[in-house]
Amino acid sequence: MYSTIKSQPVIFIIFGGTGDLNSRKLAPALYNLFLEGWLPDEFSIIGTGRTPLTDGQFAEKLLDGINNFSRTGKAKKDKWEAFSKHLFYQVADAKDFKSYKEFGTRIDKHNAEWQTAANVIYYLAVSPDFFPIIAENISKAKLADDPQKTRIVIEKPFGHNLETSRSLNKLLANIFNECQVYRIDHYLGKETVQNIMAFRFANAILEPIWNRNYIEHVQISVTEQLGVEQRGDYYDSSGALRDMIQNHLLQLLTLVAMESPNSFNADEVRSRKVDVLNAMRKFTPEDVRMSAVRGQYTSGWMEGKEVPGYREESKVDPASNTETFAAIKFFIDNWRWKGVPFYVRTGKRMHQSASVISVQFKDVPHLIFPAEVSESWQQNRLIISIQPEMSIRLQVQAKRPGLEMALNTVDMVFDYKGTYTSQAPEAYETLLLDTMVGDQTLFMRGDQVEVAWDLLMPILTTWEGRQSLNFPNYSADSWGPELAEALIARDGFHWFTLPLNGKK
Repeated sequence: MYSTIKSQPVIFIIFGGTGDLNSRKLAPALYNLFLEGWLPDEFSIIGTGRTPLTDGQFAEKLLDGINNFSRTGKAKKDKWEAFSKHLFYQVADAKDFKSYKEFGTRIDKHNAEWQTAANVIYYLAVSPDFFPIIAENISKAKLADDPQKTRIVIEKPFGHNLETSRSLNKLLANIFNECQVYRIDHYLGKETVQNIMAFRFANAILEPIWNRNYIEHVQISVTEQLGVEQRGDYYDSSGALRDMIQNHLLQLLTLVAMESPNSFNADEVRSRKVDVLNAMRKFTPEDVRMSAVRGQYTSGWMEGKEVPGYREESKVDPASNTETFAAIKFFIDNWRWKGVPFYVRTGKRMHQSASVISVQFKDVPHLIFPAEVSESWQQNRLIISIQPEMSIRLQVQAKRPGLEMALNTVDMVFDYKGTYTSQAPEAYETLLLDTMVGDQTLFMRGDQVEVAWDLLMPILTTWEGRQSLNFPNYSADSWGPELAEALIARDGFHWFTLPLNGKK
């Protein structure tokens, strides 16, 4: 599939071309794909926005983003000059239908110049309010009539709840075929996340123990030291449940729990993920009380710097009921996972920024060693670290060197830095390349989005309908509210945290 890319001219039309997402993520990703020879010889990147800019001014803005955020460092003069020849800018109001006619003129001009019909990718790097407007105007201008050549990429959040996600899916289905719609979740483009499937389904030794008979519980944690920064207005209408769990964490959970697909076909893989979501136990009001915890951070100190509490952040309601932390216990009611708890948590202003999946195996059925020999005994654990380090660790027990029999935990480690010399691509590089070649494996399908929303709606409804009387309930630079520890401690477990700087 990837071998044909050089012969497929492509036009990127980026709505929100002057925005932060393009500067920090999209432009650096496209530039790195260009450096490594993944872009076709004939391509065009057209940024659009209401700010009046020349093509040159737009290119300078993107150069600044590339120099600051590209994994390959500052752009070299000759490479940048070659890349920037493909950059264009069009002043446009996304609500103005006339602008779309101009897009059509630009597309026709490139097609005539290249003497072939290019693939056209509409990237919606804008506020979700503009998703329906842009999609409808693309349709009215007849810019998406060829399902083989046109694609639309939609950033999260995809809907605000089940009702709005269904409405957006319905609108898109009236304009595009499902094969044209790329609902992007950048977590799925991360190298270690992709390796979950490779690790599970390319190694015969794992499948026999990847079930309720051997696995005691699973934890998925995505914690951030950052607060809401300048996103207070967006975040206050969203919260941790919508911003992280509905998409990122549930995506990770489905990768861990899915059955083996029959092939690496995009719809086959995505269908197995939907199977997991459909098998997840629905929440009753009592379940919400016992199995879901929310929190909101207060002021404190982070790395020697005083930081404000959530309610003191810019553009946040001083009496906000929005959660900045969420922890939930899920169950998957199918043959493989019946009775195995899946714990997920996410939060801002936490003690550590890390994304970690921990699979804890059951204890040995009979311990033959005396207590003093195994005082540091731990159950086997598989740790998949997505960030800050990229690694997969299997923790096992081994004899400590010496004349006496003593056991301690050792790690069998696969880490990217120690194994590969090449630099791992950024998530957006992977996802943009997949969009170009038409591979939807790492993108969410419409029904998958709706089932995820349906699963979480009882929690959202309960939390939004009931003012929390103990907010804020955790301090900055902590591990979240005490109730989150109680949630997992009731089952006899504790939250796993990644050792800082590789230290135990």
